[in-house]
Amino acid sequence: MNTKEKIIKLIEESIVSKQKMLLPESLSALENISQKITFCYKNGKKLVVFGNGGSASDAQHFTTEIVARFEKNRKALPALALTTNTSMLTAIGNDFGYDDIFSRQVEGLVCGGDVVIGISTSGNSVNVLKGLQMAKTRGAIAIGFSGGAGGALLKEAELCFCAPSSVTARVQECHILAIHILCSLLEEKIVNGEL
Repeated sequence: MNTKEKIIKLIEESIVSKQKMLLPESLSALENISQKITFCYKNGKKLVVFGNGGSASDAQHFTTEIVARFEKNRKALPALALTTNTSMLTAIGNDFGYDDIFSRQVEGLVCGGDVVIGISTSGNSVNVLKGLQMAKTRGAIAIGFSGGAGGALLKEAELCFCAPSSVTARVQECHILAIHILCSLLEEKIVNGEL
């Protein structure tokens, strides 16, 4: 396979994964997650997002779109990515262990009614699972973003968007599309005066 053929193959794989997001289970998950986020903001709460590696970047991307802007100038909303404070991450990792880097932050920062989204492409990242467990303990709405069959995250989260692929790169591409969809829906509600 030459370079051009490889590029075409990868683009086609991405398109197929995203087309599968049109299936009822993906559409329903995104609609339900959008409703939870809207309800959270209508009640003066916040969005908290976390994940490892590329999912950490996705968490930061998501919260930036919420606080700054997605496509329209509008009021800022409160959103935190628990992946940005290196002092906190290293202190918790050193003093408690890597598995607790999100649960410890959730314990200190999350309130009842907040929406907490844990992102794990495999659905089995222990620190993400523990973060969502703590979110539920705090009375927050625990939502997962995973891939394939969802892994352990599917059981831990109240709602879970499972990207329709088991290939990490395709899962991450679907997660970014899902994030952009959720941001667009939320921004529309703000612009229309519903928030």
